Amino acid sequence: MASLSASPPGRAPASRWFNRRGVRRAFWQAVLALAVLAALAWLVGNVRQNLPRMGIQFGFDFLAQPAGFEVGENLIGFEPGQSIFRAYLAGMVNTIHVAVLGIILSTILAMLLALARLSPNWLLSRLAWAYVELFRNTPLLLQLLFLHITFAQVLPAPRLAWSPLPGVFLSNRGFMLPSLVVEPAHIWAAAAFGLGLVGTWWLQRRARRIQEATGIRPATGWGTAALLAGLPVAVFVAGGAPFALDLPVLGGFNFRGGHTMSPEFASILFGLVFYSAAFMAETMRAGILGVRRGQIDAAQSLGLGRLLTLRLVVMPQAMRIIVPPLTSQYLSLTKSSSLAVAVGYPDLMRVYTVVSADTGRPIECIAVVVAVYLTLSLLTALLMNAYNRRIALVER
Repeated sequence: MASLSASPPGRAPASRWFNRRGVRRAFWQAVLALAVLAALAWLVGNVRQNLPRMGIQFGFDFLAQPAGFEVGENLIGFEPGQSIFRAYLAGMVNTIHVAVLGIILSTILAMLLALARLSPNWLLSRLAWAYVELFRNTPLLLQLLFLHITFAQVLPAPRLAWSPLPGVFLSNRGFMLPSLVVEPAHIWAAAAFGLGLVGTWWLQRRARRIQEATGIRPATGWGTAALLAGLPVAVFVAGGAPFALDLPVLGGFNFRGGHTMSPEFASILFGLVFYSAAFMAETMRAGILGVRRGQIDAAQSLGLGRLLTLRLVVMPQAMRIIVPPLTSQYLSLTKSSSLAVAVGYPDLMRVYTVVSADTGRPIECIAVVVAVYLTLSLLTALLMNAYNRRIALVER
């Protein structure tokens, strides 16, 4: 009697192995990847071969040359004479600074706008609607230029600066704010807060495992409060609880001391926040409306108030709808930060224009910029996709 597992006549075992779906998929993907790499290699080789014929150098050795220009305001202390690589690094840090602050502030503002749009208060809902329509339907570049002109020309000179709060001054030189004098105790308290975040994550994970095993979730409120608030405060007090503010003081034609937010930085930051929040607000509103009304009615029938219903019932379900399109908004905000060059803020694009003009290496300079923005976008997408997988519904 013939075996049922015998191979059909005329078909070799190797052919049967290749016809497996996973093997064929991997094979054709490998072929496509090799074709793309071959095309890139041919393009790079062609460029490197033809540029010398045209008298154009190609290479990234210019990154080690000293930079003969300034990068206005930067967070790493770059000074003229340091390497061009460090100038690029200063511009990249400025870009990341704007993007991270913009993402945080625009997310907060967008949530407030989305809740205002859904508010039963007619006036509040209409004002939020007007904001969304205004900022969504005007170009971002126009908004940036408007803010820059407002900050640079409408605000008074330093001697006539507005002071809405003690120690806070608004002038055409920027926004002067008090700054904290950092002491070792502050650094240790910040480290304790980071340790508290790790402990809170472990505590919540343990509580979730107990709930899955027994159906009862242990209380974590006091433990979370002790880790996030009690531990940093205890470390801060043990370090002597130093607290001193460096206040801005008018000296000559400008302020000294404190922290200064330049008009250029304020223009790009607020412009990105106002513009992006209008789009994010509609995304969040759609996610909240995507939660079935029966879920809200069931929560209210159990005695939950509006805030608890929003926090415990609506938002956990709405986030599954909100996160994927919100990722695109975050990526758009990061890439739109390149418009900072229009208002004079020394971001990565500003450094690129100066370096390209000084070195005559436009191809290499733009390649560095492309690599940085590509890396930032991929990291943002990676983090958001990981969070999206964490909150996704898992079918059992």
